[in-house]
Amino acid sequence: MDRDTRLAAMHWLEQRVPAVVVEIVEARGSAPRGAGTRMLVSAVQAIGSIGGGHLEWKALAAAKAMLSTRALAPRRERYPLGPALGQCCGGVVELEFSPLDDSALLRWPESPPLMHLQMHGAGHVGHAIATLLTTLDVRCDWIDERDDAFPPTTALGTPWPDGVRRREVDGAEGEVALAPAGAFFLVLTHDHALDLRIAEAALRRDDAGFVGVIGSKSKRERFRHRLAQRGMDEPRINRMQCPVGVAGIAGKQPEIIALAVVAQLMQHATALSPDAPRLRTTA
Repeated sequence: MDRDTRLAAMHWLEQRVPAVVVEIVEARGSAPRGAGTRMLVSAVQAIGSIGGGHLEWKALAAAKAMLSTRALAPRRERYPLGPALGQCCGGVVELEFSPLDDSALLRWPESPPLMHLQMHGAGHVGHAIATLLTTLDVRCDWIDERDDAFPPTTALGTPWPDGVRRREVDGAEGEVALAPAGAFFLVLTHDHALDLRIAEAALRRDDAGFVGVIGSKSKRERFRHRLAQRGMDEPRINRMQCPVGVAGIAGKQPEIIALAVVAQLMQHATALSPDAPRLRTTA
């Protein structure tokens, strides 16, 4: 994640690790990453990516050469992404190589999160979703009413990052009002009645970016009927996504469900940010 690269830069600067910041300052035509993308390079490690492929290999070599010769004056180089680099993107990328120092960090803005998610339910699926979210620049308030419901680590056994905040609360539906404008809501608790209360609270917010409820089509119809009985109009009810997850991914294992759900969250986050770059594989 670009956020993790910036955090690593802050840490390296504090530890006085000699490093070079490689930044895409211009990207014209077809290119694997856009302007503002950065990679952090030390003599023994690289964090982040400017797009992979031969372009990145060349940039790594150039940055390490700067470190080995101590020729750390900032400089720029232009790379056509064509046959000379063994890539077929067809665009042109201009890279800036500069030493990691206070001024480099000041020029490095902190990127906003991809989404702010309020996720209710710390069961197996919630655990799998939260684990996937740790690989993305997402702010997640993970909520459950049960004592000791949250697993101590991710499904990979790694510590939970600061971006995933686990919160044990009473009256989970009351937490909905505390989420920021544009927040996404994902409801997958152990109790259908609780699911309904949380979903209703989220749907009554005019500024929710996404409201998803785990469950079957029959659960969706029951919820729709009960919400209508409570005076909710059809357009508002229609904002509820149930079942959740992109279509076409088969399997009921928590990890597979999590993959489909996170993909759907990213679809909605991208739709709400029309200027965000679309997925591009390595050139």
